[in-house]
Amino acid sequence: MALLEEMEQQGSWLFRYRGVLPITILFIGTILYARTEIYPETFILEETPYEIYYELLCLFISIVGLGIRVYTVGHTPANTSGRNTDGQLADSLNTSGIYSVVRHPLYLGNFFMWLGPALLTANGWFITAFCLIYWIYYERIMLAEEQYLRKKFGQIYTDWAEHTPAFIPALNQFSRPRISFSLKKVLKKEKNGVMALFVIFAFFDIFGEIIEHHRDFNYYLLGACGLSLLMYGLLKYLKHHTSVLHEEGR
Repeated sequence: MALLEEMEQQGSWLFRYRGVLPITILFIGTILYARTEIYPETFILEETPYEIYYELLCLFISIVGLGIRVYTVGHTPANTSGRNTDGQLADSLNTSGIYSVVRHPLYLGNFFMWLGPALLTANGWFITAFCLIYWIYYERIMLAEEQYLRKKFGQIYTDWAEHTPAFIPALNQFSRPRISFSLKKVLKKEKNGVMALFVIFAFFDIFGEIIEHHRDFNYYLLGACGLSLLMYGLLKYLKHHTSVLHEEGR
């Protein structure tokens, strides 16, 4: 089997199980975060007034990633840029809006969303390993997606891909999205990401305070977590039991 075909096959398999990587990162990150809390001397900002600002920076980076996903999903039609796991799906080729500056904006958003928790560990080796593993992991997924799109859309895809970077945005190439922003689609598709982001950061906050035998919780963060859980439950109900979030073609 040629190397390109082998990488494409690996990418198709990884695409179906791409939710495993975040769980692995979270598991290892939790262990390393606990180590930092137990041995505060391993992180220069630990137990200093600046620790909270570092944690807020980590949260901000994850929110940036979520924002990229929200903007991307909000400007795309149905059956594109989805969370499907069974296989590749694309009824049309997105080339405007954020897709005019980067070919894989959702994976760019995922990177920043998961970089935040990785940075919370304050472990340089783990952060570096996360970046390298993420690239190797998603490089194959991106290759499989691009092979699928190339076969389906032919020259249209090739012309767009030739001047649009795969992962690092070329902001000077931005063109306005062809379709308007759909808040309903965002609420329907990205409720999982919003909930996961705040649950993870709230978990680390509670976990860290318990390890240090403190009770100085970040109640703003815990409140945001509770609100995201309520929102998730409500949106899930609306999605499956009503047509409130339905929007034709989105």
